[in-house]
Amino acid sequence: MNKIIKGDRVVVIAGKDKGRQGQVLRVLGDKVVVEGVNVARRHQKSNPMRGIEGGIIIKNMPLAISNVAIVNPETNKADRVGVRLVESDGKMKRVRFFKSNGSIIGV
Repeated sequence: MNKIIKGDRVVVIAGKDKGRQGQVLRVLGDKVVVEGVNVARRHQKSNPMRGIEGGIIIKNMPLAISNVAIVNPETNKADRVGVRLVESDGKMKRVRFFKSNGSIIGV
């Protein structure tokens, strides 16, 4: 189970965008794409067959997953994530939890 998944609210803890928060749009192996963070301007050639207009586009670029930490909504600070087994309906289920206060994420 990944500790950071799509839809999580994260804060950047290292790099040029340190301190900025955003929502995870995609997880690409050991990299994540965060909304509004690590933005680059790219020149794009037009392609009338596909209906793509040319010009300068703004694009969210991937960050290393080690440079982001999940935000704890109770404290509004970066927090570490752990995984534990919880019994639910007679089955064991893996859930993520915050290391600082032990509350379960996404339930």
